[in-house]
Amino acid sequence: MLRRRLLSPLILPVYSFAATILAGAALLYLDISHAPAANGQGLAFVDALFTATSAVCVTGLTVVDTGTTFSLTGQWIILVLIQLGGLGIMTYSSLLVFLLRRRVSLTDKLAVGQALMHDPSFHLGRFLYRLVRTILCIELAAACLLYIFAPQGMGAFGALFHAVSAFCNAGFGLRPDNLMPWQEHTGVNLVIMFLIIVGGIGFSVIDELLGAARTKLAGKPYRPLSRHTRLVLSTTAFLIVVGAALIWLAEYLSDYTGLSPTGLVLPAFFQSVTCRTAGFNTMDIARLTDFTLMVMICLMFVGGSPGSCAGGIKTTSFRVLAGFVEMQLRGRRQNVLLGRAVDAPTQAKALTLFLFAIIVVTVGTMVLSLTEGGISPHTHTRFEQLDLMFEVVSAFGTVGLTTGVTPHLSVPGKILITLLMFIGRIGPVWLLATLQHLQSEPKFRWPEVDYPIG
Repeated sequence: MLRRRLLSPLILPVYSFAATILAGAALLYLDISHAPAANGQGLAFVDALFTATSAVCVTGLTVVDTGTTFSLTGQWIILVLIQLGGLGIMTYSSLLVFLLRRRVSLTDKLAVGQALMHDPSFHLGRFLYRLVRTILCIELAAACLLYIFAPQGMGAFGALFHAVSAFCNAGFGLRPDNLMPWQEHTGVNLVIMFLIIVGGIGFSVIDELLGAARTKLAGKPYRPLSRHTRLVLSTTAFLIVVGAALIWLAEYLSDYTGLSPTGLVLPAFFQSVTCRTAGFNTMDIARLTDFTLMVMICLMFVGGSPGSCAGGIKTTSFRVLAGFVEMQLRGRRQNVLLGRAVDAPTQAKALTLFLFAIIVVTVGTMVLSLTEGGISPHTHTRFEQLDLMFEVVSAFGTVGLTTGVTPHLSVPGKILITLLMFIGRIGPVWLLATLQHLQSEPKFRWPEVDYPIG
């Protein structure tokens, strides 16, 4: 019985991600993956494991500089790991099975259907083929635009690398200063923001939007978008605009950036977009105000949307939780979103996910504080508590932004962040479901009692 549970389709993606990370770490550990300047020093296996985990989990946190530490071969390995992690090992595995004309079991089809389309009746093969074809076209088109906008700054491979990294919400860059040289470049900023948003809204939303566009171009009767798509799009737009406004206000009042009020608009929008999912930056994160960092922590905690390349608790969970709070404040009996009430099981999942995420972030911050000098007096600690919390949320939300903590982590700290990235990419809901799947339901029920609360 236990062996059957350990080999169930629900747990197989966990094994796939873990196997891919280990294989990637082994490849990055080889001398052929290192730049000539780095061969003399070598690369510790824990750093290779950290980089591979960050790539597969599309996080973007790095303990070494990607552009100078790794050779072209190593950068290609990282690029492949990002692509595999972004689309999901299970998606690629199912597509490979389909292309080999083998039968995909009903259990696997249902599992993939629930994860990607919220519809267990769709045709798996046609959907996966259309999905991969569409994504590759988007990435290649964006890479061409980036090369046109910055031919010398990025080059052909750099444009492709950043396009894939942006769409997969990975945040890996080939420069130590990331995208800061293009802070005021409208073309580069818009392309990267577009890729991040599209990669973070979810595959089902992309497919539905493309279907609606084809229907409209063909002159056929227009079919309204589903409630899920409208919820994702409206919540995404709300978070981007509010986040950009708060970042702009805080940095305008601080006046540390040296940018004019109008010149600060584009960087504020870029950071609002990227800090929820991707990890690119056009502003020096270490020089931002504490208020801005707190805003970014909140955005990173929410993350992207279900079935996407992004991490976090997801936009739909955020809307359900916000609606639940509003319901309690107004004394209503139902949580109504877009003209429909949210059922009790969905609300329970959202609350469980939120509490689990809060616990992971809290415990992770405490443990990281301990590994990075927490036994020293407060005045002698290496990092501020806000920096450590920012690092933990960034890892758990698979974002990849840092205030400068990552390169200076101790070995236990690197292992902790690696674990947080893995948990964040697999997904707390998936992890909880897996743990519950391994447990046995008791054959009895306890008497219930009503405790006073509040």
